[in-house]
Amino acid sequence: MWNKLVVVELGKSERKEIILSSLQDGPLKLEEQKKQAYQFLKKQELFSDVKTAVAVDQYPILLWWSPLTGETGRLGECGEDLCFFTINRTYQHNHMTRAFLFYGTDFNIESLPLPRKGHHDWALFHEESPKNNYKLFHKPTITLFNHTATFSRHSHLPLTTQYLEGIEVLKSLRYMIPLQKKNSLRKRLAPLVYVQSDCDPPSDRDSYVSELMSYIEVDSYGECLHNRDLPQHLKNPASMDDGSFYTILAQYKFILAFENAVCEDYITEKLWRPLKLGVVPVYFGSPSIADWLPSNKSAILVTRFSHPRELAQYIKALDTNDQEYVAYLEWKLKGDISNKRLLTAMKERKWGVQDITQDNYIDVFECMVCHKVWENIRRQEKGFLPRRWNAEVNHLSCPKPQAFLFSSPNVHRASLRDMWIPSFEQSKKEAQALRLLVERNMNFSAQEFWTLVFKE
Repeated sequence: MWNKLVVVELGKSERKEIILSSLQDGPLKLEEQKKQAYQFLKKQELFSDVKTAVAVDQYPILLWWSPLTGETGRLGECGEDLCFFTINRTYQHNHMTRAFLFYGTDFNIESLPLPRKGHHDWALFHEESPKNNYKLFHKPTITLFNHTATFSRHSHLPLTTQYLEGIEVLKSLRYMIPLQKKNSLRKRLAPLVYVQSDCDPPSDRDSYVSELMSYIEVDSYGECLHNRDLPQHLKNPASMDDGSFYTILAQYKFILAFENAVCEDYITEKLWRPLKLGVVPVYFGSPSIADWLPSNKSAILVTRFSHPRELAQYIKALDTNDQEYVAYLEWKLKGDISNKRLLTAMKERKWGVQDITQDNYIDVFECMVCHKVWENIRRQEKGFLPRRWNAEVNHLSCPKPQAFLFSSPNVHRASLRDMWIPSFEQSKKEAQALRLLVERNMNFSAQEFWTLVFKE
């Protein structure tokens, strides 16, 4: 038997509290719980033990300033701690509001919860690429926050393995194709495959792959450097996790796994997908990627080659030497993951990926902040000063985008030169301006912000 408390707002002030129970089906997804709650309210068929008029002022309020969850009001259980989660900004000045939660991609300078009181914590959830909001990746901005959940291992809640379902999917041989068949398929397939439709990102990956294509054959199925078509039913981006798509990729010996940005610990499905499929990833992205690989020989790292020509030569050599090629797959064939950091991180992870039996990382983020809020409430009840948590610069940090140093000019660099590098440089000024205005602790206009940014 389990009970789940759901609070639903019925207007500006009226609220209902509903206890959802289940004897057979186990915990429901949060969205399903909300659906049930609204159905009960709509039909006015509430259980006899349902309480009404929830006293929100009994619990600390955590306000999603970026409306990531869509929660108009929910009393969430975090172990023994209860917090009221909402996106309703009318709670900004409520005496029980203790924390403001921000989703990084939607972090907007034109609307911030100011003035910020001494007991107001700011918490940042940002799992995406820096290109979505560069200003967050500089010390003046990231250190405005008290709690963080980012892709960095140094974050309060690290999301580094956000694209990895579990250790067992890495060991699985479900999609793996025998080498003899792969060698036979080489008659009609290139040794390398590239699938990208987000072209010319800050990592400059298309420039590299374009140069690489001068020295070795690459099948490119995406919109970027496109030279080969997918079947019609797989052309939708939503099909990237389709079994049929996996089967096509699994036929190849190597996959070009290039991230859209180069940041410590920013690791996406670009890496994990080929490892799951039994294909050798040729990886470019996080400089410290070796810390997360299943074994010491499970991926080819682009940064170890001075030029695409050298990488092409190495891949050609592996393509014609079965023994050397299989050495990159030995860990998978034996089911032997030797990386203790990866094993420990997955074992200690408190959230799941595509697993309804576990909390998702947003739930865990909310509860992390809820626990911290309650810790300070209890400290103050005992007469102690509240603790202050602060984000560090390494909780979200990426270097300036850089072009690959090829001797020949490349047309793909235009976006890097004309957009990403200037955007990064301007974001440093934006971070400084934002810091000054937030420390002033008064509401400010967009005009004030941009005037500071472009002040000589």
